Amino acid sequence: MEKTYHGSCHCGVVRFEADVDFDKGTLKCNCTICTKMRLWPVLIERDAFRLLAGEAELTKYEYYTKTEQHYFCCHCGVRAFGFGTSPRIGPFCGLNVSCLDDVTVDELLSGPVRYVDGRNDIWDKPPAEIRHL
Repeated sequence: MEKTYHGSCHCGVVRFEADVDFDKGTLKCNCTICTKMRLWPVLIERDAFRLLAGEAELTKYEYYTKTEQHYFCCHCGVRAFGFGTSPRIGPFCGLNVSCLDDVTVDELLSGPVRYVDGRNDIWDKPPAEIRHL
C-alpha cells in the first residue's frame, strides 16, 4: 500500500517527502557505490518524490556512466536520494530508506528485498554472496 513518508539528511537541512509502496519491495546491490555506501534503496517514480528544503545545499555526484545522479547534503554528507534512468525500468528515484524519518521497522521489513548483481551488470539475478549486503 502506498503511503507518504517524510525524510531528511542527518543534519536536517535537506528534507523531502515521497510516496512509497514497500509491498513492491526494496533492493540491495553489490555495485561499488552501493557497497561502499551500504545503500538500501527503494525505487519509486520520479514524480513520487518531492524535495521540500535544502536544494541549494545539495552536491551532485555522477560516476562514469552518468546514468545516475547521487545527491549529498554538503553539510553532513548524507546521500538521501538520487535519480537515474535504466533501460530496464526507465526513469526512477532511488530513495535511501535509512533517511526516512517516519518509517517503522515493520514497514521496512514488510516487503521483499531483491538482491541484484550490479557489480557484474546482472540485474535479474542475485550475486552469489549476499550476506554482506
